[in-house]
Amino acid sequence: MGTDTGDDTDDVRVWLVERTYSDDEQNMIILTYATLDGDRYFRKERALTSFTDIRDTTAAVDVPPTNLGTVDDPDQQAQYAAEAQRMAEIHDPDDVI
Repeated sequence: MGTDTGDDTDDVRVWLVERTYSDDEQNMIILTYATLDGDRYFRKERALTSFTDIRDTTAAVDVPPTNLGTVDDPDQQAQYAAEAQRMAEIHDPDDVI
């Protein structure tokens, strides 16, 4: 299922590279996942609600290629690649982070 081949029909595995809080809205967290080469990213926004609302954040997710953006900045691409590779080395995809 999760591949990093770029095939347009298969989901692409992306790894958690960044977790930030939204400046625009209170109680929003932005999770950024990226491919191992740092070329593409997937962003997920999540509302921080009550403690009873349990939604795990995993080390990796598999997403359709159509949901991926392109990383144009070379420095950010290198940063995402380094962090995605680090996460892949120390975590299983389903590990809760």
